[in-house]
Amino acid sequence: MSSVDEPTYGFLRSNALSLTFGGLFLATLAGQALSGTADVNAQQHTNGLEPLGVLDYVTSSSFWVDVMENWQSEYLQFFVYVFATVWLVQKGSSESKEPGKEGTETDREQRVGEHAGPDSPGWAQAGGWRTALLSRSLGLVMGGLFLLTWTASAVTGWVAFNGEQLGQRQDPVTLAGYLGEADFWNRSFQNWQSEMLAVGSMTIFAVYLRQRGSPESKPVGVAHADTGRTG
Repeated sequence: MSSVDEPTYGFLRSNALSLTFGGLFLATLAGQALSGTADVNAQQHTNGLEPLGVLDYVTSSSFWVDVMENWQSEYLQFFVYVFATVWLVQKGSSESKEPGKEGTETDREQRVGEHAGPDSPGWAQAGGWRTALLSRSLGLVMGGLFLLTWTASAVTGWVAFNGEQLGQRQDPVTLAGYLGEADFWNRSFQNWQSEMLAVGSMTIFAVYLRQRGSPESKPVGVAHADTGRTG
């Protein structure tokens, strides 16, 4: 490999995980758009209606309500998990801190303020509101994204619900009225419960099961009761 290619190669290798999942996200979103269009058009054909183009479908509330429902449940999962793992532990799990280390830890352990190192983020050394904000930034961003996507889910679900109401010659409802509808809460809870199951399962499985080389797993040979170690 020539020296010209080294910076590109280094960037790709150093960011392979995020780039791979970014690509998979775009590929699966495109797959959802294409398969969703085909599914809608099958229903359109059954009802003797004109088929929709892909662009028409991906700009419809039917497409975006499904997308937002999934996104908000994922961000809810991470928001809850980030905060729960500050205070709650699971003995033996690589996903948990060790029992007895619950809480936000000391400034020395977190390397903030006077304990910050030369490579620490600037706001970790600054103190005051900047350090406080940086100290909670991951949870705040995940919580904010959850609220934004849940709001988007509510709005797109409301539009889709009213489309069905009008199709059945029934009166549309207001956004506030839709938030009280079983349709909205059914859509929300069916996504939330799957995320809570996935996180809880991973926490327990990580006690007894291993995946060699993965930082999500303990080293293969450590005891089941060993907590917080990754391999």
